[in-house]
Amino acid sequence: MPTPANQERATSPTRGGRTRPGALTLLFGLPALLFALITWQVVADGPLIRLDERVSRDLVDPGRGSELLADLGNVQVAVPVLAVALGYVAVRARRDGGDRWWLPVAAAALLMALVPALIIPLKELTDRPGTPAVPPGTGYYPSGHTATAAIAYGSATLLLLPRLHTPLARRTLVIACLALILGVSYGLVRRGYHWPLDVVASWCLCAVLLSSLWLWLSLRRIGPPKSPEPPWSPESPEPPR
Repeated sequence: MPTPANQERATSPTRGGRTRPGALTLLFGLPALLFALITWQVVADGPLIRLDERVSRDLVDPGRGSELLADLGNVQVAVPVLAVALGYVAVRARRDGGDRWWLPVAAAALLMALVPALIIPLKELTDRPGTPAVPPGTGYYPSGHTATAAIAYGSATLLLLPRLHTPLARRTLVIACLALILGVSYGLVRRGYHWPLDVVASWCLCAVLLSSLWLWLSLRRIGPPKSPEPPWSPESPEPPR
């Protein structure tokens, strides 16, 4: 039966203190490349944008349900959920007496603070107009609501997962997190608040950010490799105990 340590090594992007190139490519390279491609198409008004607009026309159907789902990405909703998770993790970590127990909580809070610092300049740079379902204006790319939901719910999930003791509880938490993010994304597109590519670009950006947090948390839990103890010899002052 695998031990918790073995399970940690199996799911970690590192092995024996070394990073796995394939895992890092999936975590960082592909989302970053896709985000760069979409951003280039938005700025250049490329053929991918025309396809995006056709897909949006087929999907948009404003309704109360889609609006409620989109509201789950509001700062007033997502950030308090993250704050509750951070408070719980901070209390438990301090009670456990771990070394620098506050670092994971601070890292997640910093990641949340990075969202407007990244999204707002990108909105100004791309200056993309909104869909016909919203008032005339620009600055819709990438989706800030999607990024807020992904980072808030995703960071809370990453911090809470190590505190859950059964596979069922961990799977339930991950499924709930994905359902919230996908629900917000669907609501934004269905209501017409964003083009589909606005949402996809935020997924890519947040995949890089959340992968960075996950990698850092994994490395912190594993810690540096321990040097082996020297073998005992008869000349040693006392045998090992």
